[in-house]
Amino acid sequence: MYNPHFKHLEFEGFRKQAGLNSFVMTPKRWIETTNAIGITSKAGRYGGTFAHMNIAFEFASWISIEFKLFIIKEFQRLKTDESDRLKLNWNLQRTLAKVNYHIHTDAIKENLIPTTLSKDKINFVYADEADMLNMALFGMTAKQWRDANPKAEGNIRDAANIEQLVVLSNMESINALLIHQGVQQSERLKQLNSIAITQMKSLLQSRAIKKLK
Repeated sequence: MYNPHFKHLEFEGFRKQAGLNSFVMTPKRWIETTNAIGITSKAGRYGGTFAHMNIAFEFASWISIEFKLFIIKEFQRLKTDESDRLKLNWNLQRTLAKVNYHIHTDAIKENLIPTTLSKDKINFVYADEADMLNMALFGMTAKQWRDANPKAEGNIRDAANIEQLVVLSNMESINALLIHQGVQQSERLKQLNSIAITQMKSLLQSRAIKKLK
């Protein structure tokens, strides 16, 4: 968006190599190869790697799902305060629609932790990758959810709470990497289900998150 001289072809080369054991990335290599801006890297006693705040937030969100949820919650709080001051009819779901965050304030319950999938479900091939992610996190496909909730408005993801959507967003990135690595869908489903369980437990048990409620 802000760098008209960014070298997209070089970036595509990096993206194809990402995830390989032989792939090594350093800030200096990234800057010199792609002509990137927003990141600087200096050697020496007073050197180091420095990044624009937006880039730093993205790195932190990638490393910590708790931080990612904190950013979303903080954004929600600031926009609500702004709405109160300006008397605007502000809608968080409409604002975040482009990044697929449908925020809901349902209470956290113990049954939100995904269940471990059976071997039969793991071996079942899902034609739709989105449904594979639904199975990994919710334990059912979009159609199965609609059949079980005929009177509900929206779809399975509209009914999810913010913690589930944060985990789902992370799973989409991980799934893309696994696809690039050539991992079969049944194995990806197994790994993603395990990741969903771990991350949901982490979010639900986080003291920092509880303070945000």
